[in-house]
Amino acid sequence: MNEKKVHLSVIIPAYNEAHRIEATLRSVDAYLRVQQYSYEIIVVDNGSNDNTRDIVKKLKETLDNLRVVEAHERGKGGAVKFGMLHEAKGEFVMFMDADNATPISEIEKFWPHLQNEFAVVIGSRYLAESNVTHRQPLYRVILSRVSNLLIQLLAAPGIRDTQLGFKVFTASAAKEIFSRVTIWGWGFDMEVLTIANIRNFKIKEVPVLWREQGGSHVPLSAYLQSLRDLLKIKFQSIRGIYKK
Repeated sequence: MNEKKVHLSVIIPAYNEAHRIEATLRSVDAYLRVQQYSYEIIVVDNGSNDNTRDIVKKLKETLDNLRVVEAHERGKGGAVKFGMLHEAKGEFVMFMDADNATPISEIEKFWPHLQNEFAVVIGSRYLAESNVTHRQPLYRVILSRVSNLLIQLLAAPGIRDTQLGFKVFTASAAKEIFSRVTIWGWGFDMEVLTIANIRNFKIKEVPVLWREQGGSHVPLSAYLQSLRDLLKIKFQSIRGIYKK
């Protein structure tokens, strides 16, 4: 029997998100259920030791297009890669953060570009039209901007915000890009966009609404890890790993 065609797959990586995953999922479903296209919501649990999975399983009783799976690789990158390659069935596939900092309704800004020549469309906090309603502490803003300058220099030229967790891909681009991802941690976004560039997929950066939610699982040590990841990405690019 043929599977029902899905227009949009939404991948949500989750690690110990019991305190907010229900609100996020209800918000995503409430928006998508009134759209004119089919959808699926896939929570990829990343080894949570709270009751994140139990909450999602309970929600499946009322949210028909929801399921939860266990990531085979640890780290946010590993969770997103698993969802993209092994679970998503949509014509378009996206991932968004479990904190719902950028609401799913922002995808409305993406469709004109996806239906044109762009295979990858990403949300951005750093464009003039971006709407950041609650800014991070100054030291995090500075770290983010310095990091972005390095990222543009070494990996993703012209991309102002590589790290925002709100990105959409055509299914064919997702398969080609994520099959080459090697980084499971915080730096995976940089690698995804580097691969997209090298594989000649056109990328569009779109200003979006972003609301700091608090309770972030991103420690300061993640910046050092991301720097190591960035150097690894650059080295692998030079070696031609992503062209194979």
